[in-house]
Amino acid sequence: MNAISDKRHVLDIPLDAEGILVCRPNRFLGIVDIITPQGSKAEKVHIHDPGRLEDILYPGNRVILKKADGKGRKTLWDLIGGKVGDNFVLTHSGYHRQISNWVLENQIISGLGDIEHITPEQVFGESRLDYLLEGAGRRTWVEVKGCTLAEDGKAMFPDAPTARGKRHVEELIKALQAGDNAIMMVLIFRQEAKCFWAHEKIDPDFAAAFLHAIEEGVQIHPLVFTFEKKDDYGQVFFCRKLPLCSKLRKS
Repeated sequence: MNAISDKRHVLDIPLDAEGILVCRPNRFLGIVDIITPQGSKAEKVHIHDPGRLEDILYPGNRVILKKADGKGRKTLWDLIGGKVGDNFVLTHSGYHRQISNWVLENQIISGLGDIEHITPEQVFGESRLDYLLEGAGRRTWVEVKGCTLAEDGKAMFPDAPTARGKRHVEELIKALQAGDNAIMMVLIFRQEAKCFWAHEKIDPDFAAAFLHAIEEGVQIHPLVFTFEKKDDYGQVFFCRKLPLCSKLRKS
């Protein structure tokens, strides 16, 4: 799958409003002026992503929102995505579980064999990794990362320092050394991306762990998704697999 025309439907997300981001007081809170379907000023919205998202969530940019679910919330809205060029980019990491589970169930990643059990949120070492896959007498640990940053066609993770992300990568290495398989699945939401690599400038420690993981044999699977806004919902599509940027440099 190398073209947008090969895209496969993954998920529908209800949408309730569009607005303009006024500011982001902290990592998890945004202030938005809603402009449609009904205007309102200075609405507090929850941002479900601890990253910086500086090229997506900046004052004056257009964002899309969903009414919040659940009682006891401090905000009435969830921020789903922000505009980049002519497209919206999904920034709500709460949907990563559904998307990554779709990837596993639809065998987008080759070489996993017959999977008998997919168990989320399993402890390995000092971390809780996203999935443990079991089948044909072998175990595969999977950690999922979401990527919303791209520069000059290069998708990069992270966009903010992440000691937790580094620890996850180190646990994947330990799992491999213990005799299991280990995979890092990267969900990339920038359709212009041509390759993927760790962001050395933002987090050199994570980048070093990432390179070590590749050298040890941890499998890295960067996957590109798009988000297409319809009238009152958005659709997530899987588009293609990406190579690692280092491989492109060597070719």
